[in-house]
Amino acid sequence: MIAHILASFFPNPEQFTAVPFGTGLINRTWKVSSPDKVYILQKINHNIFRHPSDIAYNISAIANYLQVNAPGYQFVAPVKNLSGEELTFVADDGYYRLFPFVAGSHTIDIVTTPGEAFEAAKQFALFTKILSGFDAMQLKCTLPDFHNLGFRYKQFTDALAHGNEMRREESAAAITYLQSQKNLADIYDSLLSDNDFKQRVTHHDTKISNVLFNDQNKALCVIDLDTVMPGYFISDVGDMMRTYLSDASEEETDFDKINVRDEFFKAIVAGYMSEMRDALTDIEKQYFFYAGQFIIYMQALRFITDYLNNDVYYTPKYEKHNYNRGLNQIRLLQELNKKEPVYKDLISSL
Repeated sequence: MIAHILASFFPNPEQFTAVPFGTGLINRTWKVSSPDKVYILQKINHNIFRHPSDIAYNISAIANYLQVNAPGYQFVAPVKNLSGEELTFVADDGYYRLFPFVAGSHTIDIVTTPGEAFEAAKQFALFTKILSGFDAMQLKCTLPDFHNLGFRYKQFTDALAHGNEMRREESAAAITYLQSQKNLADIYDSLLSDNDFKQRVTHHDTKISNVLFNDQNKALCVIDLDTVMPGYFISDVGDMMRTYLSDASEEETDFDKINVRDEFFKAIVAGYMSEMRDALTDIEKQYFFYAGQFIIYMQALRFITDYLNNDVYYTPKYEKHNYNRGLNQIRLLQELNKKEPVYKDLISSL
């Protein structure tokens, strides 16, 4: 099958070998090599991204804008196939695309130093900043309501009304806590009506593995642009807080290990503000800390909602997997909330 895919991109596919590459959970990825060239081949998960052509449209539109307005920015755009298209479709299989491999680059699966957090935050901020002149509303929504907290809270209340009764009883404490934090959803709804809380070109998936680093561990650029669409800066900042602040992952079931590291919070703020300080409005700066609450709370809602709905979205690896992940995110939110006064002072000082 891979040979057939490669034949759509190269007149001499027999010169290339393909081996599985990376640790991504959504798309399947291969490193494709010949004696003198290296590429990355990806199969888009069309069960998640129902309209892969929308992804191709977005990336093409951004690439065209950057070519004119920021030609020096390192943007990893897809290689067109022999038919001049960004995607190759295979019946009964799916959509494939090919990227050039950036020589001397590597990715990081887990952030381990404040320096890495700073570099990543700076790159995600730079991505948004250089696209500030691009009309975000031209982009397609590749995942509708992906970071719509009001929508996620409605899914949660629907699960309370119609979900697994035994699981509802078991999750009573988690449910009560999530209900007690509904003000976070109310804040989001109120921000949507503020014109100074701007829609921007937003990445929406700012985990550390979506940044390319060089051999000196300096960030080169952001990658994996499937979720780039109109959004708010709190999505990118919040996802960095959710995935960088604790050295315990969302899979950790010993909740006493879940912490919030001050030096990593400072690195995120400093890195992001180094590029976006002058671009953010006063109201956006006011809600910088809220970004972490916003994303962590939303992810806790999603895990518990899915558990109540018998795990229809996140495939569990064991019986209470999504329940435990929900409790994990609740604990992370609690730990972050403890630091609110200190972290807001830190944001103001940077």
